[in-house]
Amino acid sequence: MRSFFYRGRFIFIPLAVAAFLSLAGFVVMSLWNALIPVIFHLGVITFWQAIGIFILSKILFGFGKGGNRGGAPWMRHRMAERFKNMSPEEREKFKEKWGQRCGHGRWAEGHNWDNYAADTTKTAE
Repeated sequence: MRSFFYRGRFIFIPLAVAAFLSLAGFVVMSLWNALIPVIFHLGVITFWQAIGIFILSKILFGFGKGGNRGGAPWMRHRMAERFKNMSPEEREKFKEKWGQRCGHGRWAEGHNWDNYAADTTKTAE
């Protein structure tokens, strides 16, 4: 029984990718043809051009990290654990390097890994 599902993946995954790409191309084409010609006085596009625009936008803007700038929650918790296990000298060294690299973000706002739970509730408000 397991071998059937194992072999089925090789059929299902390409079909799922093709279905998703077709749906995304149809949505891009529909939105473009409904909005862009009216707003910017540009021409309408075909389905294949819409798929090309979709793929190009994914290449240029990324493949779905999402709007969460802090990264994945499991990664933040992992970093908090690492930070808790650092000595005070290591913490200061890390903060200095992070500030030099970024110069903005959580360290500039005074992010406190020592009190992670209180800090996440503060930033969520």
